[in-house]
Amino acid sequence: MALTPDEFHQHALAATDAERRLPLSRMTMWEISPFEQDGLRVTPLRPPVTPEPPRHGEDPATCGICGKRDEGVWFNERWRLARVSGVGVPLVLMLYPRDHYDLAELPDEMAAEMGLLSTRIVRHMQAVPHIARAHLYRFGDGAAHLHLWFFGRPEGQAQLWGSWLPVWDDLLPEYPAGPADADAALVADALVASSGGSRTPQGLTTR
Repeated sequence: MALTPDEFHQHALAATDAERRLPLSRMTMWEISPFEQDGLRVTPLRPPVTPEPPRHGEDPATCGICGKRDEGVWFNERWRLARVSGVGVPLVLMLYPRDHYDLAELPDEMAAEMGLLSTRIVRHMQAVPHIARAHLYRFGDGAAHLHLWFFGRPEGQAQLWGSWLPVWDDLLPEYPAGPADADAALVADALVASSGGSRTPQGLTTR
């Protein structure tokens, strides 16, 4: 059994200084870190919050993601793929179930399909010129509706390798929308060819 919230907090506090700050992460020493250690410090630890606050869209009736089930660049009966705008890397795509599911709630058939779609999305993104690698992330603390992130790392930018990529993305200037839209279309067309579905929610075909 995992430590209780209070036990975990006390365990972490034992490693802090007088201001309840933990030492800097080893990741800040990596060559790919976007930050220099000099002057950098960790936010003081705060006490646990229980019960945890509800996430966005816990109630499907008020879920904003459910309200966008027909928005995106690729669709099938169960899933949709959309481009995320306002990012700094060349291409960020997001895969959503069209109906209201979180990861642990997915039926086994949809979970298996998610694995195939995720693999193919990564494959198709990495086939786009000047996208060196596509990284897949899943976070679930902000929204209750499952959403998978696919980040396309720009070719040749060695500082952007690895797990710091989402932070670099937040620091970089906004990438031009025109090339990003065109590359999202390339991925969507390739996904139609590999997995069926449609570029629009109308006239869907199965495969």
